[in-house]
Amino acid sequence: MKKILCIGDLALDVIAQLKESINYGNDTASRISTHPGGQAANVSTWITRTNTRAQLVARVGNDPVGFALISDLDKYGVEHLNLMRSGRPTGVVVILVDSNGERTMFPDNGANADLEVADLPPLNDFDGAYLSGYALLDFRSRDAVLAMVKKIKAAGVPIFFDPTTTGAMKIVPLEEVLSWVCLMDGILLNAEEALYLGNSTDLEEAEESLKKFTPLVVIKLGSRGAMAMHKDESVRVAAVTTNVVDTTGAGDSFAAGFIPKWLETRDLEAALTAGTTLAAKCVATVGARPPLN
Repeated sequence: MKKILCIGDLALDVIAQLKESINYGNDTASRISTHPGGQAANVSTWITRTNTRAQLVARVGNDPVGFALISDLDKYGVEHLNLMRSGRPTGVVVILVDSNGERTMFPDNGANADLEVADLPPLNDFDGAYLSGYALLDFRSRDAVLAMVKKIKAAGVPIFFDPTTTGAMKIVPLEEVLSWVCLMDGILLNAEEALYLGNSTDLEEAEESLKKFTPLVVIKLGSRGAMAMHKDESVRVAAVTTNVVDTTGAGDSFAAGFIPKWLETRDLEAALTAGTTLAAKCVATVGARPPLN
């Protein structure tokens, strides 16, 4: 059984599903729920649903929310070591979901900002690594995570990078983000992120541009499926039809489907299909994690 290392973040998601447009400065009817979250943690839980082992490197605070999040990881069978530390509180992400299922996120990285190189486990039994962009975009954890990347590369473990949203990326110069992409064996983005990093208004051109920095470029297209390029091969697949309830975690579940299948087969179409299939299951429910039943 393959094993994937997931590096980045573990947090509490507070989701507000809106029934109408926001009444700024006043009340707006909504349905509010809390869910375990964090990009890397979400990926790790979905990976366990693909007959693959997952281990998470992240941080939570020594608080009730931190205890609850660790307990939830255990229910999924996600492996972890020393997640809880005193200092900063556990991270929280406030998510607004509109009537179309589209989400807007307000992240507070919390304890995840304190990642250290020492958090990295021995690398001898990992087949691949997933890296959340939040871990590099936060200047407080950046140096430690770059040192982790160096160790992972030295161990010969392929790294797949999700740089997160354009809004988050814009706090760092574009050239610096691209310098990180050069360190990776593959990058997973949505269309907006691909156009931003590829410095283009055309997806195919952006894909070609990004291929100069990393051998594998994967672009998620939501309801239009997904596309990918590896060296000289280019593939596109359609989305899996589903009833969209909440798009939170769609990209995380896609990564969890794509990465193990790609490592197993090196077949772009099979890996893209695995990613879109898992993403369809994610968007059909509220929250970013797979159901436990």
